Amino acid sequence: MPECPELHLAGRFINGACGALVFAGGVERSAVGRGPEVPFRSEAYGISAIARGKELRLTLSALDPAAGPPAQDLVFRFGMSGSFRLCPAAELPRHAHLRFLTRESPPRALCFVDPRRFGSWRLGDAWQPERGPCVVSEYQAFRENVLKNLEDRAFDKPICEVLLNQKYFNGIGNYLRAEILYRLKIPPFEKARTVLEALKEQEQERRKKDPSLTLSKKVKLRQENPDLLELCHSVPMEVIMAEKQLLDPEHPDDYAAFKDWLRCYLVPGMSSLRDHSGRTIWFQGEPGPMAPKGQRPRKVPRKKSPQLQAEPEAPSPKVTPRAPKQRRRAAAKPPKLEEQEVKEEQEEKEVKEEQEEQAERPRKGRAGGRRTGSAAPVSPEVPQSVRRSRRTSARRGTAAAPAV
Repeated sequence: MPECPELHLAGRFINGACGALVFAGGVERSAVGRGPEVPFRSEAYGISAIARGKELRLTLSALDPAAGPPAQDLVFRFGMSGSFRLCPAAELPRHAHLRFLTRESPPRALCFVDPRRFGSWRLGDAWQPERGPCVVSEYQAFRENVLKNLEDRAFDKPICEVLLNQKYFNGIGNYLRAEILYRLKIPPFEKARTVLEALKEQEQERRKKDPSLTLSKKVKLRQENPDLLELCHSVPMEVIMAEKQLLDPEHPDDYAAFKDWLRCYLVPGMSSLRDHSGRTIWFQGEPGPMAPKGQRPRKVPRKKSPQLQAEPEAPSPKVTPRAPKQRRRAAAKPPKLEEQEVKEEQEEKEVKEEQEEQAERPRKGRAGGRRTGSAAPVSPEVPQSVRRSRRTSARRGTAAAPAV
């Protein structure tokens, strides 16, 4: 987040909301923004936007090109929390790191907002050269770029990691890769070349079998049985086409509908693992042969139904303060070790209780003064009533009567 759909929706929002607005003055930058000062100033200029993969380009153009400065381009990367908002200039949101002010009164501001400050911008119109064609706006070039470069060592990695390689999958991010692999039931840690070479072979066989298929029939067949590269285009397009239902740029903090759209990413019941880059991948079923060693898939717990929550819970047994920690430690170990530890802990507990009982016994029946030595054993022939009278006399400071 944000990924290809969010960038394209941001561009659509800027063009729609700012197309009829006139901006004026210079561009304001916050002291902590991750980008250079923008050397552009005009008494009347417009703003337009275009997105490509995970980048967005703003163009500032003077309304009177003859009298105003030359057009200025800015290329943005949104990082993890970047977005654009249009708001009153007197009510700027927090973390508005770049601001373009309108000429109206009172003025409004188009703001680049980035709370986590991973986003950035640079001057000029050039896209990053290491990024491949966009999965949305340049689908055919994107597909060809992947299939003709399968010999690249990048495809030796698991498919879930290759999907984040912007040289070949420009625009795909963490939630999109999870949704795409889930729909095709592809294990995330299957080797990327194995998955993609199969697509290349299927495409060649399809052409051999029926080269006379019209374009409309080919499109229909692909829609009914999409492959991984086609889903890299169609899944982001679902989010873009359902703009108001899923992600409204005017209300970027409202993700309720988007969460309902997700089928795998952060969905209860799905498993997760950290890939070799440390990013979490969500999936269902087996992770695949290239899964990182030493990890066990974790599942998002399913939400309890209201009926189960309403049922009274059985009273839990009283445990010592160490019990929760012991249970957590035992749960992470094999059953045999767990049973052995439980036995050892039980034996240790019994020994401790026995020692405490033995320590308590000498205290019962002692005289008022504390003695360093052990108490002498009482003769079995002395009656209990006489022993009791002796103890009482000792407390009172008088001698007890001799036994007869």
